[in-house]
Amino acid sequence: MQSKKYRRVALGGTFDPFHRGHKSLIDLAFRLGDEVLIGVSSDELANSLGKAPDNVFRERVYELLAYLESKYGDKAYSIYKLRDPYGPLVRESEIDVLIVSPETKARGGKANEIRRERGLKEVELVVVDWVLAEDGKPIRSTRIRKGEIDREGRVLGG
Repeated sequence: MQSKKYRRVALGGTFDPFHRGHKSLIDLAFRLGDEVLIGVSSDELANSLGKAPDNVFRERVYELLAYLESKYGDKAYSIYKLRDPYGPLVRESEIDVLIVSPETKARGGKANEIRRERGLKEVELVVVDWVLAEDGKPIRSTRIRKGEIDREGRVLGG
């Protein structure tokens, strides 16, 4: 487990539906950083990435904020609307680390390429493994939408 402390930690996602895997990414970000920057995909970006969210941006942010306020209300964080896959990560020099999943690791590498091209230092990439459902398979939004598992990873149905 990571123990190094960073000043600014970033992560991003569609967060639809918001589930235990998302909470794991956020919890790690707050353990690692003094300030957490969370990018939430706009509806347009999510659709362009093939995510087709069930909930509109405002509803996804509301659910995210409810979690943040209940657990991290006294901590420093910012939420950004992502209109492109990288958001402030490729514009702000003072970001130290990006938390990614196995699914988004390649995008983190691409963000570092863009940062180098723009004269910014690379961010450290911290890859968080999938959070597994009780059936041993990853908790994924698509599995929740299909009714295979709930947001906590409990298997549903027969």
